[in-house]
Amino acid sequence: MSLSIVHSRAQIGVDAPAVTVEVHLANGLPSLTMVGLPEAAVKESKDRVRSAIINSGLQFPPRRITLNLAPADLPKDGGHGLDGVMDATCLSIHAMDKK
Repeated sequence: MSLSIVHSRAQIGVDAPAVTVEVHLANGLPSLTMVGLPEAAVKESKDRVRSAIINSGLQFPPRRITLNLAPADLPKDGGHGLDGVMDATCLSIHAMDKK
């Protein structure tokens, strides 16, 4: 069981509110679940995250992954630059898991 937390900023107009992406890696059937009230566009980003990691020549973690986007009250309607942060968090936890 592994946990990784990455702090970042979202872009909403001229504001840049703090965003925390937490990733939990667990045993079980490989899956990627997103929590934290993501909108439909962000839910679709799990496919973009998986594709970006695989097309970079890296291995997507073959485990059960839970991604939490915090704070929950921040609108996550896509276009806020969260895909890159989710990529980095998934890769950091996968690197920790290999040690």
